[in-house]
Amino acid sequence: MTDYNMLAKQMEALAETEPCFVPVLSNASALIFDSVEDLNWAGFYLMDKGSLMLGPFQGKVACIRIPLGKGVCGTAAKEDRTVLVANVHEFKGHIACDADSNSEIVIPIHYEGKVVAVLDIDSPSLDRFKFEDQAGLEKFVKTIERTADFSGLEKYKTESLDI
Repeated sequence: MTDYNMLAKQMEALAETEPCFVPVLSNASALIFDSVEDLNWAGFYLMDKGSLMLGPFQGKVACIRIPLGKGVCGTAAKEDRTVLVANVHEFKGHIACDADSNSEIVIPIHYEGKVVAVLDIDSPSLDRFKFEDQAGLEKFVKTIERTADFSGLEKYKTESLDI
């Protein structure tokens, strides 16, 4: 079982010396990918020009742009809620960036009250993510929201949705 409290503490320590969102998200994706078992992708999509654009990640190549409301990531961003999917092949509108992914969890990230990014984690196993994973990863995201400086992501101020 993953110790999400420890991951959140490690994330906070990593962000202490440089809060810029690029290195914070880069280290966050590496931390998750190395610490959480049975993953094939862990990373971020950033709000850009009214859609999600690929950000820092660990894993196989990924989709570059995802429209809001499309796929698991676009749904989580548009609806501003965590989306946990036991079987992505049963999720209406699923975008198959990696055919090996079978389950997924996506959590919105906020800055100044707006969704500026999402944390996206995929697994090759069906029904990989449980309530404990969701609660732990949501806590991890709260740490990112508290420590990362997204002010350099200027486009979100005029082009993201007011959700």
